[in-house]
Amino acid sequence: MQERSSVADLANQLRSELDRYSPGGKLPSSRALVDRFRVSPVTVSRALAQLAAEGLVVTRPGAGAFRARPRPSATSGGDTSWQEVALSADGAADLVPRSVDASGVLVSLAAPPPGVIEFNGGYLHPSLQPERAMAAALSRAGRRPGAWGRPPMEGLPELREWFARGIGGAITAAEVLITSGGQSALTTALRALAPPGTPVLVESPTYPGMLAIARAAGLRPVPVPVDADGVRPALLADAFRATGARVFVCQPLFQNPTGAVLAPERRGEVLRIARAAGAFVVEDDFVRRLVHEDAGPLPAPLAADDPDGVVVHVGSLTKATSPSFRVSALAARGPVLERLRAIQVVDTFFVPRPLQEAALELVGSPAWPRHLRAVSAELRARRDAMTSALRLHLPEISLPHIPSGGYHLWPRLPEGTDETALTAAALCAGVAVTPGRPYFSAEPPAPHLRLSFAAVAGTGEIAEGVRRLRTACAEAGGRRG
Repeated sequence: MQERSSVADLANQLRSELDRYSPGGKLPSSRALVDRFRVSPVTVSRALAQLAAEGLVVTRPGAGAFRARPRPSATSGGDTSWQEVALSADGAADLVPRSVDASGVLVSLAAPPPGVIEFNGGYLHPSLQPERAMAAALSRAGRRPGAWGRPPMEGLPELREWFARGIGGAITAAEVLITSGGQSALTTALRALAPPGTPVLVESPTYPGMLAIARAAGLRPVPVPVDADGVRPALLADAFRATGARVFVCQPLFQNPTGAVLAPERRGEVLRIARAAGAFVVEDDFVRRLVHEDAGPLPAPLAADDPDGVVVHVGSLTKATSPSFRVSALAARGPVLERLRAIQVVDTFFVPRPLQEAALELVGSPAWPRHLRAVSAELRARRDAMTSALRLHLPEISLPHIPSGGYHLWPRLPEGTDETALTAAALCAGVAVTPGRPYFSAEPPAPHLRLSFAAVAGTGEIAEGVRRLRTACAEAGGRRG
């Protein structure tokens, strides 16, 4: 984090001094900048690269950095109003909508303004990411013979084997496809399994990105309620009968957002119900590697207990590494595998080979289990810190379930709380939170927030963020005296 700050500070300083040089004029040498600002050569190189990307300087190998010459002024834009007609004409008849609501996804992707504590993030804070291990893995991967060649369309055999071993059961490497991140894998699965215009069963509440995928594919998400033990089998059976759906999407382990784990006695029931309906279960196993230190043994993926090809399994490395380390896997048995493979090839060709090679280097290194142990301990400490702070400062907020894995809590707000007003007040108070409404495909039963404890710098920031949230609750009228 200090290096990132130094790069930004140096870039800002150099940017403010550019007027000292005429266009084409040479800036001080890298060595002079190192001596003057007492920073590393790497910091100087990155700061100059940032200014070059902004078009403010030009770097010439062996010659140095020079102030860029002014670019010609932009001509006035044309008239794009014709696009409103082209993009909306006859849209009412489209099975697959041409406009997509990505707001639920952007909440967890957009970086908050400076100084705002990030309780809405969906990824590990940089201090928790295995940055050195990933950099070393990428460096080693780049030197592997053939690393920059075209990989097999299904993915590298060794990486497919690694994912297959992680799933367990009778799943083999031949039944695994390497994909570019879990979101891409889920998109491929829904396109393969459900034609536009049909219903798809989803947990309620569920990940907004899943709802966005379904709606973008022209599908109709139908909610099936979740409780502390996961999806409710009786209601799942009712939903299959009522809708004729052929797909159910679920997160059996540390469900997003509730954190629930599908109870042992429900696992077989879910598979039996889906099999009787002639339906597939898409298992989004997104945070298996973000288990907390006190969780105990984890249940196997549903796919490990499925001999009949009911389950299409999605697993990913992204959540446990970095948002940019987009390597995941789709696993399926039977004829559906060929359909998944065809859609994957048409949409993306393949995952870049250097990234697949880097994934192999990372998970095969001694740094990988050390990283997972460190994250496991840190997530438990952060979860406990957030839970304690909420109970101390906001006792009126209910915490019906404390998860033993994942990266967030799902507190229930007092009846009558306006989520939108509270979210806005929280941002004004300096903490970004996620409202519960986007997690429901129908009317929500109660107001909620999703609070992430993984995207912040540490437990001190968690305590401060909860204090700011308390202020926001008072200002929004969410507190009950």
